[in-house]
Amino acid sequence: MSDLLAIIDNEDADESLVDEIARRHPDRVTVLLEDAQSNWGDDESPRGRALRDRLAALLAAIEQRTGAAVVGLAGSREQLRGWRFDRVIGRPTLI
Repeated sequence: MSDLLAIIDNEDADESLVDEIARRHPDRVTVLLEDAQSNWGDDESPRGRALRDRLAALLAAIEQRTGAAVVGLAGSREQLRGWRFDRVIGRPTLI
């Protein structure tokens, strides 16, 4: 089993992020949405809704293109303390 952490950064790079994930052939993917406001999950502003729509599309694309299970979505690196990943894709991380 291979576990991959995908760090979401620039919105324009979603397609290349999915391509990079697919090249790694992971079994499970955890997505880290860094630098988002803490209330992004219930933010009803146009920006909050756009972010959730983007995430939904990205998670679906990851599952469809890779066959991997998206097992989690984290909003900060602190939520991932103690987790182990075989690969990290996206911004460099110090987990």
